Amino acid sequence: MVETTCAACDCKLDGNCFKVKIGGKTVDVCCDDCAQRLREAHGSAAASRKR
Repeated sequence: MVETTCAACDCKLDGNCFKVKIGGKTVDVCCDDCAQRLREAHGSAAASRKR
């Protein structure tokens, strides 16, 4: 069995993970907080590339 980890905090994921679409790719996260952090980080990175 392949063990997966959260894209934001590297915690081990169980069957209750969330799928979040970031930059056109779908990633798995362990909770709503990690999903929100990834969205904010992606938004910040995208904004800085536009400058």
